[in-house]
Order: sequence, then structure tokens, then C-alpha cells
Amino acid sequence: MTRSTTIRSLGTLVQLRSTQVERLEADLASQEATRVRYQNNLDRLTALTHGSGASGALVMNPALALNCGAYKQDVMALADSHRIDLSLHQANMAVSQGRLKDAWVGRELLGKVLARTQDAHAAENERATRKREDDIATQSWMAGRTA
Repeated sequence: MTRSTTIRSLGTLVQLRSTQVERLEADLASQEATRVRYQNNLDRLTALTHGSGASGALVMNPALALNCGAYKQDVMALADSHRIDLSLHQANMAVSQGRLKDAWVGRELLGKVLARTQDAHAAENERATRKREDDIATQSWMAGRTA
């Protein structure tokens, strides 16, 4: 495999890794939007729970007090369910962040390998060019010396 083929292959790998990083970043942004929605829902459910007042204050009408108590219990149960879902979602986000970090590191490492390979190839070409120029200069000098 020639050095230029290796450079092309490494360039393709870097592009693929960049695409993977971009895809993981987009996925993480989507997960963050979902996390914000969960958090906003929890805030609203908490406000509903506190806004419904004390169910014991409605002693004049026991059916109304019972209804208010059941409502608050249902809202609190829904909030607890959302908290569990949010914590699971945050755990998934942590895994996604780890994948993103690994993909980013992989892309950076491949990029450094590509840069080193390109530098070595450029140095090799420069040496070959200098050698040709030196050979031509030597031949010219030798031709001028014998003439």
C-alpha cells in the first residue's frame, strides 16, 4: 500500500468518525431536549400539587376533601413516575456522553495519525526533490568541469 493510498484511507476514516461524532452530538442534543421537557413537566406537576391547597381544609364538604386528596395523590404519583423516568433518561444520557467522548477521542487520534502520515509523506517528497536537484546540480557541475 502506497503512502498516498494510506493517506486517502486515513482521510476517509477521519471523515467517517467526524460523521459519527456529529450523529452522536445530535442524539445527545435531542436527549437534552427530552430531559428539559421532563424537568418542565415535573415543575408543573409540583406547582399543581402545591396549588390545589390543603385537602383537610375542606371539612365542610367531605366529598370535596376526598376528591382533592385523590387528585393530589394522583398528581404526586405521576410526578414520582416522571422522576423515575427522568433519572433513567439521565442515565441513558450519561452513557451517550461516554460514547460521544470515545468517538471524539477516536476521531482526534485518527486525525493526528493522518497529520503525521501527511507530514512524513511531505518530508519524503521534499527529500526526493532535493536529491534530484542535487543530482542535477552535480551533473551540471561535472559537465562544466569536463568541457
